[in-house]
Parts: sequence; C-alpha cells; structure tokens
Amino acid sequence: MNVIVCVKQIPDPANPGALDGSTNALKRDGKLIMDESDSYGVEMALQLVDAAGGGEVSIVSMAPNSETSGMRTALAMGAAKGVLISDPALAGSDALTTAKVLAAAVKRLGGADLVIAATESSDGYTGTVPEQMAELLGLPSVTFAKKVAINGGTLNADRQTEAGYDEVTCPLPALISVTAGVVEPRYPSFKGIMAAKSKPVEEVKASDLGVAPSGWDGAGQKITNVAQAEARQAGEVIEDDGEAFGRVVAFLENLKAI
Repeated sequence: MNVIVCVKQIPDPANPGALDGSTNALKRDGKLIMDESDSYGVEMALQLVDAAGGGEVSIVSMAPNSETSGMRTALAMGAAKGVLISDPALAGSDALTTAKVLAAAVKRLGGADLVIAATESSDGYTGTVPEQMAELLGLPSVTFAKKVAINGGTLNADRQTEAGYDEVTCPLPALISVTAGVVEPRYPSFKGIMAAKSKPVEEVKASDLGVAPSGWDGAGQKITNVAQAEARQAGEVIEDDGEAFGRVVAFLENLKAI
C-alpha cells in the first residue's frame, strides 16, 4: 500500500513571528518546522502501511527557500521520500493554487492508494485545500476523519461531527483529512534522524509540474493592514446574594444570548 501525505512547513510557533514589510505576510525566510497537525497524518500513513504488510509513505510539501527541515522530520518518523515544491513565483498563493501544486506533486509521484492531509494548517486555517485537491485528482474525499481503517479496497472512517461521528466508507484510491488525535505520533529515533538525511527529496518548481504560478496577483487578495488585537477587558463579577440569577438573566438578555 502506498500513501502520500501533505506536509506543511511553518515558522516555529514557539518563536516570535515577524511580518514582511512589503506584504504584511508572515516571514518564512528562516528554519521551518513540520506543522504539528501534519504529524498525525504521517503517523496514520505509517500505521496503515504497516497494517497492509508493505508499501511506503511519501511526502509532498510546498515551501520557500528550498526548506526541507520539516520534511526531514516526517522522513525521520519513517517516510521514504518526498517532493518539495519551492518557487519564488508561488509566494502569496491562495488555497486553490496551493491545491493545484500539491495535486500535481501527487501525480508526479505516480499517485497512491491514499492521500492524507491535515484538516487545516495552524498558520492558515482555510480548511479547503484537501477538498480542492480531491476534486483536482478526481478522488473521493473524506473529511475530519478521527478513525481510519483499510479493508481490502475500501476505506472505513469515523468522520467527526458536532453531534458525534458518521461512519463513512469509500473505495480506494481516496483522499482524507484527519483530525488531531486520530493517532499518537511517534517521536523520531536517533537512527531515524540519521537515516532521514540521506532519503531522497526531489525539489521542483511550479513549471516542472505544469502549474502556472500566480502568487499575490492570482490570489486576488492582499493584507492592507495589521493591528494589535484589543486587550481583553475585565469581566463583571456577580456575587450571589440569593437574587444573583436575575442579574445573570438580564446580562444574557442584553447580549441577546437568550
């Protein structure tokens, strides 16, 4: 069984972020790490391949400056190889262009039995890229998967909902987005970290994939201003004197909460 995982490389959230003065976008010129949400997809892929008794896990990622640090983490966990799309012309790309690039990278790897992505990245939160990729690849899409199993040529998933979960089945190949907690990601071993240094990562540009980069112009959007969020105001303390419920009701009515 062959699985391809989409991995986003982001600035380390533990470090203070900085904005580009010309675009007001987050600077990505330093070392990038694998988005924590993608570690669940990598682990899920590795477990599915092990359960199938054979195959491999591959990684696709789109990042500036030939950055592979985050990809190497996925390779250290056990992935076999990767494709990195690094092209200055892709700076500022919207979700659809990103989906086109990643879908083309999946095709470059020859496709797979299953493509896995996180539900959304922690620095973007559009939540649309996996579904757009599925449409471009002509694959069935299962979103918000909190449990995944493969039975022959069929994928069985528990899809998380506000009321619980739906039991979903679909034929392979397919594309799924998984939620945090679907599995417990492993820590890369020292042996895995050393082995990751020699695992192949093919670097390509948008033109190699047949995708026309459009950057900020094609995104049809720009960040005009960035302002500090307002400080949180102190709440109102209501002491219970036996009639406090009336004040609570009045407060909620004023907010149109009831």
